[in-house]
Amino acid sequence: MMIAVYRWFENWVYPFREPADLRPPVSVSGFLWHYVGQAKVAFFAMLVIGGIAPLVEAGLFYFVGRLVDILDQLPGERSWDALWTAAGPELVFMAAVVLVVRTIVVGLAALVDEQTITPGFYNLVRWQAHRHVSRQSYDFFQNDFAGRIATKVWQAGQATGDLMESFIEVVWFMVVYTATTLVLVAGLDLRLAVLVVIWITAFGWLARRYLPAIRKHAEQTAEAGSMITGRFVDSYSNVQTLKLFSADGDDRYIRSGFDIYLDALRPFTRRLTGVRMALTTLSGIMITAIACFAVYLWIEGSITVGAVAFTLSLVLRLNMLLGRLMMQLNSILRNLGVLENSKALISQPLGLTDTPDAKELVVTGGRIDVNNVEFHYGKGFGVLNGIDLVVRPGEKVGLVGPSGAGKTTLANLILRLYDLEAGKITIDGQDVSKVTQNSLRANIGVVSQDTALFHRSLRDNIKLGMPEATDAEVIAAAKKAEAHDFILDLRDNRDRQGYEAFVGERGVKLSGGQRQRVAIARVFLKDAPILIL
Repeated sequence: MMIAVYRWFENWVYPFREPADLRPPVSVSGFLWHYVGQAKVAFFAMLVIGGIAPLVEAGLFYFVGRLVDILDQLPGERSWDALWTAAGPELVFMAAVVLVVRTIVVGLAALVDEQTITPGFYNLVRWQAHRHVSRQSYDFFQNDFAGRIATKVWQAGQATGDLMESFIEVVWFMVVYTATTLVLVAGLDLRLAVLVVIWITAFGWLARRYLPAIRKHAEQTAEAGSMITGRFVDSYSNVQTLKLFSADGDDRYIRSGFDIYLDALRPFTRRLTGVRMALTTLSGIMITAIACFAVYLWIEGSITVGAVAFTLSLVLRLNMLLGRLMMQLNSILRNLGVLENSKALISQPLGLTDTPDAKELVVTGGRIDVNNVEFHYGKGFGVLNGIDLVVRPGEKVGLVGPSGAGKTTLANLILRLYDLEAGKITIDGQDVSKVTQNSLRANIGVVSQDTALFHRSLRDNIKLGMPEATDAEVIAAAKKAEAHDFILDLRDNRDRQGYEAFVGERGVKLSGGQRQRVAIARVFLKDAPILIL
């Protein structure tokens, strides 16, 4: 039965849904609502349960006070019969709340949190962030570390989920519990409630004073953390070059990154230490003041012993919750800083998009016309100036020139990895800027100068452009590229062999020639009408 319950809650938020617009808004509130709005029912349930939980908890302390008064005022001899006669139904109600209501509330909170929000919502944010970022232009990825981009995409889900959970489980819980405490102590003596209000007001003033600076430092720390992660990935991805050209690996470059990170981290932790010390001092003063006043009211005969116990229990719990909030302040502000940092990258508009009326490219012959093309990578000069080129169907055309002459750039422009700055490129008379990017690249097979393979199986690498291809088609393409024989001899560190063997990051387990042959097999399998080598 519990498996069915788990599955129901796990299916509440589908992590792979895709809205019409994957790009989130730039503002923090808009960014949050873009994702939270897709799971609003689950978060509303979490909010309702999170509001009931502090009511139940405050009720427990009320029960403690009532139990003390019942025992203190019990008439006659001390016995279970006398206790039942004096307050039997009330005691049954207390037991039912503790054993049944509290268990149900805590259980529902755990189900929504652990079965719905954590697997569903967190990964919904990550998936949609990845889908948007992966559609960014080629230029977007050239201007940043791949590791830093990946870190921000992954952390976006963690930070968004953690921030919402922290708000509901800590901040919202605190608001409801504090309001309940005020109502209960005001029922004993209004002056007790005034002391609690003074405490909460002072707490809010301290938070307002420290919060803006802590938030700023949290964002700077998150950016520095992404930077050092990017440096790690950059170094590990090029470890062979480092071993050949750097005696100490990349330690100086990594160390300078750590220095930048620590310079951002230290002011952040100093602020956190300051606010923790201030809040601890405040809570110590207020607990003493409320305790002394409660005893004074007892001496005056205004409240009972149970009321004193009840008040002190509520206040001590309030202190624990404020302490928890104080501890969570670190996490909340870190997550807000990470969210700000990730948002700046994820919310960027796509740098290169299809035109609203873009059509599918239809290749009939494969003629390519390059007419008066200019492209300078936005610099206004250099690279390609007034280039004209005609490649007729069936022709094999080679581009010759020194390094940096623009051969690869021209190939990238035909593939529309960049938009032209002037001129026009057509395939069978169709402007490449007016057709969909997917249809354009589906009709062109490419073996690049720097062959990149994925750390996946040989089969998956070859099938990249044709994921529905059969094993027979994969093998036929490998044989045509003269890769089949060496593939059969491959074995990775997990004892996977042949087409199941993994090739390592960027194909490092294969020689340069072997990587080229795998790339050629990939192109043969794709069987596109236009080929660029």
